[in-house]
Amino acid sequence: MIPPEEDAEFVYHMEDVLDVYTRAYDPQNPVVCFDESNKQLVAETIEPLPMEPGEPQRYDYQYERNGVCNLFMFNEPLAGWRHLAVTDRRTAIDYAQQMKYLVDVRYPDARQITLVHDQLNTHVPASLYKAFEPVEAKRILDKLEFHYTPKHGSWLNMAEIELSVLARQCLDRRIPDKATLEKEVAAWEERRNRHHSTVDWQFTTVDARIKLKRLYPSITS
Repeated sequence: MIPPEEDAEFVYHMEDVLDVYTRAYDPQNPVVCFDESNKQLVAETIEPLPMEPGEPQRYDYQYERNGVCNLFMFNEPLAGWRHLAVTDRRTAIDYAQQMKYLVDVRYPDARQITLVHDQLNTHVPASLYKAFEPVEAKRILDKLEFHYTPKHGSWLNMAEIELSVLARQCLDRRIPDKATLEKEVAAWEERRNRHHSTVDWQFTTVDARIKLKRLYPSITS
C-alpha cells in the first residue's frame, strides 16, 4: 500500500530505510529486518485420499480449527540468513524476548545491530521495560539501532518479503498443530539458509524521488 497523496511522514521513514539498505555489509553492525505474521492451525476431520496415477492428493472441505500461532521473522538480507520463531502470542513481552534473542544468541559479538521493522504498537523500545528489569532492558537496547518503515509501507521491509516466500512455499496448506508448524518452518528455514538466499534490493532514494514524486510535499518559496 502507498498513500494516495503527499505524505511527509511516509517519505521521511521511506528515505530513512532506503538509506539503511545502501550500507555495505558489516558483520560488526549487521542490518536485520524483522516482521511478524500468523498461521491458522487447521486439522483434517476426514483422512485425505492418497495420490494415485493422474490424481493429486484430495482433501475434504470440512476441517477443524485449532487456534492461531504467531510467526516472528528475522532476516539479514546481505548475509542470506533468516530465522523464524513460532509463539502462542504476539504481545510486547514476546517481542522483547525476540530482541533479547537477537542480541544475546544471534549476534553476541556485534558492536551494534541495525534493526528495520514496522510501527506496530508492540514494536517499541518500551516493550523491553515491560519484560525485563531496567538494567537488562537498557543493556539490550544499547545494542539496537531502530529504523521504522512508514505506515502503509510494509513493502519496504525485507522480512515481509521473506514471510511472503514462506507463505507460498510452506504455509499454503493445512497445518494441524503448533508442533507440526514448528517442524515445517524449521525445515524451510534450514533449506533457505543453506542456499544463502540473499535479497538484491534495487529501489533507491533517487528512484523514490522520481517514481513516487506525488508523495513528496510541494515546497513553494
